[in-house]
Amino acid sequence: MNMSKEIIIRDAADNEREAIAEVLLSAYSQYSADMPEPQWEAYRNSILDSVHGDAPFARIIAETGQQIVGSALLFTSSETAYGKPELGIHSPVLRLLAVSPDLRGRGVAALLIREAARRSRELGASTLNLHTSDMMVSAIRLYERLGFKRHFETDIMNGNTLVKGFRLDLQSFPGAEREQPLTTRIG
Repeated sequence: MNMSKEIIIRDAADNEREAIAEVLLSAYSQYSADMPEPQWEAYRNSILDSVHGDAPFARIIAETGQQIVGSALLFTSSETAYGKPELGIHSPVLRLLAVSPDLRGRGVAALLIREAARRSRELGASTLNLHTSDMMVSAIRLYERLGFKRHFETDIMNGNTLVKGFRLDLQSFPGAEREQPLTTRIG
């Protein structure tokens, strides 16, 4: 793939859900070796249910050369994101951020997060939330670099795995004030 192409951040069309699922499974399959087979299958099914379900407020994709190379799902609350109103998150939740393995390290994930932040501010939200686990080391580094802070009150146990809550203050996040989606060049 030519790595100097333009990256376009946009809404996914309904007929692109399968392509999103392919990017997600390609990106997340690296974690299958760290999980017992039944846990990976449950996680895989959860990914597919989220992509094909109607709960996301937005399905945001990164595209280059008419190929989807990244995606993120944005939900309006912990209830719509996880079916967990008891977490008390009443602002947007970013889930299933993924970038094709051959484009990692080129800023695509940061572009998707910035777009999720922009849309969250459009909704009138002051924060953007997400959850991740310790096995996703590079993702945690990215989130912290972009300004996400640990939000311990929203931690979840998934079996024996601690799924850590993070929150981004949108008032201090640069780039979230843009009015239009982002198009940029990488390479």
